[in-house]
Order: sequence, then C-alpha cells, then structure tokens
Amino acid sequence: MSGQKPVTPSPDNIAASVRAVKAKGLPPVHLWDPPFCGDLDMRIARDGTWFYLGTPINRIALVRLFSSILKKEGNNFFLVTPVEKVGITVDDAPFVAIDFEVTGTDETQMITFETHVGDRAVAGPDHPIRVELDPDTDEPSPYVHVRAGLEALVDRKSFYRLVDLGVHRNGDFGVWSSGQFFPFIPSEGLGHGR
Repeated sequence: MSGQKPVTPSPDNIAASVRAVKAKGLPPVHLWDPPFCGDLDMRIARDGTWFYLGTPINRIALVRLFSSILKKEGNNFFLVTPVEKVGITVDDAPFVAIDFEVTGTDETQMITFETHVGDRAVAGPDHPIRVELDPDTDEPSPYVHVRAGLEALVDRKSFYRLVDLGVHRNGDFGVWSSGQFFPFIPSEGLGHGR
C-alpha cells in the first residue's frame, strides 16, 4: 500500500471520480474492474426514481451521471469508477423508456426509444424488446435493452402506443423494428386466429 487512506464510498466521491474521467459519451465501464467497496444505500425504484438513504435524488444531472456508470454483473447492479465498485439496489429495470419515435412502416419500421436519463436505443437485434407477463395478473411488463445488459421498462403510455403499431405474424402479436419482429403475446390471447 502507498499509505493512501481508503475513501469511503459516497455519492459525492463517486460523482467526483466520474467527472474526472468522463469525456464525451459514456465512460467505458466495461473496461473497469476495480475492487468491490461494499454496498451503498442507493435504490432505483420501478418508476425510475433514484433514492439515496431513502430520499429521492431530485437533481437530474446527478442521476444522469450515476446512470452513466451503472453496470450489471449477473443479477446484481453496481456503480463503477476506475477505482471503486459499489452495489446498489434496482427494484425492476434501471431505466424507464418514456417515449419513442417511429420511422418507416411495416417491416422497414424503426422504433427509437428514449429513457428518462437521456439514453436512446433503436429497437432491433442489439436492442431487443421483450414482454413479461405477471403470472398472477397477466399484466404485461415491456422492456427494451438499452446497453450492456441494462434494460428500460417501457412506460404505460408508450406501451399503449406500441400496441397501436402491433401486427399479427405467425401466431403472435407484436411490432417490427429494424427488420426484426418482437412478439408481445400469442395472437389467440387477443381473440385472433392464425
């Protein structure tokens, strides 16, 4: 050891570290493998609200900064800098897709999602859409892959808009984007045959 005192992980320390290395775009968290420094009392709720010590983080710039260093390993989520990695809790998906744009039609259609932290993802082979049905209520939970194993829960108004774009194909109801069909539900579940 060089005699340096270890720094206790805190949102301020993490933010300062990220600001020091962040240039244009997202930091290369996939290249960083720092030591695990413990868990931080930070949580991302299902609606995308970030909490620290039970209090919402209302500064969107800070939330965006933290979201840029989010990493998923297995089923666990971490904030990662070049020098430390801290665990956080994520209730569902770390992001929420709050809107989308559509270009083209039918099989040439492209759907570009935007998250509450400013990420954009064009649904396609690298950014698939999936829908999970709650086993008790059959309530759909739609997700789109954003980056590096991190997904966004598609908000209700956006999902309704996606359903309006839906078509039936090979016994499934879903949408096209970037030349790929993403099934939501079997057509028969909507009273539609093959």
